[in-house]
Amino acid sequence: MKLAVLKERFSGETRVAATPETVKKFIASGHSVAVEANAGIGASIDDALFKDAGAAIVKTAAAALKGADMLLCVRRPGASVLAALKKGAGLAGLLDPYDDPAFVRTCATKGIDLYAMEFIPRISRAQSMDALSSQSNLAGYRAVIEAAALYGRAFPMMMTAAGTIAPAKTFIMGVGVAGLQAIATARRLGGIVTATDVRPATKEQVASLGAKFVAVEDDEFKAAETAGGYAKQMSAEYQKKQAELVAKHIAKQDIVITTALIPGRPAPKLLDEAMVKAMPPGAIIIDMAAERGGNCTLTQAGKTIVKHGVTIAGFTNLPARLAAATATLYAKNLLNFLPLVTGEKGEYAPHWDDEIVTGANLTRAGKVTNEAFTPKKASPKKAPAKKAATPKKVAPAKKPAVKKAALKKPVAAKAVTKKVTPKKTTAKKPAAKKPAPKRAAPKAKPKTKES
Repeated sequence: MKLAVLKERFSGETRVAATPETVKKFIASGHSVAVEANAGIGASIDDALFKDAGAAIVKTAAAALKGADMLLCVRRPGASVLAALKKGAGLAGLLDPYDDPAFVRTCATKGIDLYAMEFIPRISRAQSMDALSSQSNLAGYRAVIEAAALYGRAFPMMMTAAGTIAPAKTFIMGVGVAGLQAIATARRLGGIVTATDVRPATKEQVASLGAKFVAVEDDEFKAAETAGGYAKQMSAEYQKKQAELVAKHIAKQDIVITTALIPGRPAPKLLDEAMVKAMPPGAIIIDMAAERGGNCTLTQAGKTIVKHGVTIAGFTNLPARLAAATATLYAKNLLNFLPLVTGEKGEYAPHWDDEIVTGANLTRAGKVTNEAFTPKKASPKKAPAKKAATPKKVAPAKKPAVKKAALKKPVAAKAVTKKVTPKKTTAKKPAAKKPAPKRAAPKAKPKTKES
């Protein structure tokens, strides 16, 4: 199939979806690759390197997309790109679909098969395709480097004839992929590192990297992890105790790096203004969740500000700040994913029975396949409520009908009374011939009582 790689148009994005190394492997597998001119400049990859690897360098995005069976991208493309893709083509990238559900529905309308690389299931077989982990890993490293650049002192202990400089005290909040790499990097730079997380299993991971774990380790904490390895919602009492412990700890820290980022949701607030005020002058906060509102209440996305003598950096795309490395890993993630959407003859043929494909897929054959992006289902729920209201208005119209039925009932009742009157005249033997079966029943009852 024909693969297309474009120059990213997302503001501040310097990565690219392919490298000369992955292009060579695509060509070796029988695919053709069209790369838009200057697509790899931000990642230090010249067009000549792509050409030498076997790719066709084209001047425009439209030329690269002409006849393409699959578009490999880093960030969500614009409307012009979707318009140039043929119906039935595939598109794979880090799409941030929660930020633009309309994009998903547009792709479905145009018949484009959409694959979100951040939705790749986190199973052992898919580790080589896990773009979130590969990018978060380097983002955690870069966060510490940025902190070191902003910090007005040395990171490690410096012992000189003129005196000794104390090592930087670094606190990592959130021990996921990014957090673990931040711990390792800060340790390599010689800092005194502590970390916290609500999952008990992370305590051992933190210790293995030579850092100290900080948390309220009570009975609730020990049971704060699900069977799947995710954190449970903690009680208000525990959250209060943990916040008090963290507040005291932060007051002594030189550098704080927050990593609590939840896709599709606002970032949880871990630091308030009171905590920032308590930090020593010249301290640094690197908020890795700035794109989702930040873990610090004072964070401003895309800006580095100073509040109460503390520098707060709200970087929104740390992976793009070392694109040569992150692009290399991301391109390999796509390379490993491609065989799952390739047929035996090299054509575009997704393996729809594979859980990795179905997990990453958002649209297929003109329909949205992920329920999270089908808000149209919410409108039918409101419709029945309106329909339920209309019968209430019609209800009074039914009442007269009931009255008519009521008029018929008394007529029937009169007929019954007519039958009852003959019962009173039981003395008349001729009248007893018709209700004979009725009289037989009462005679049977006394017999049963006697028996």
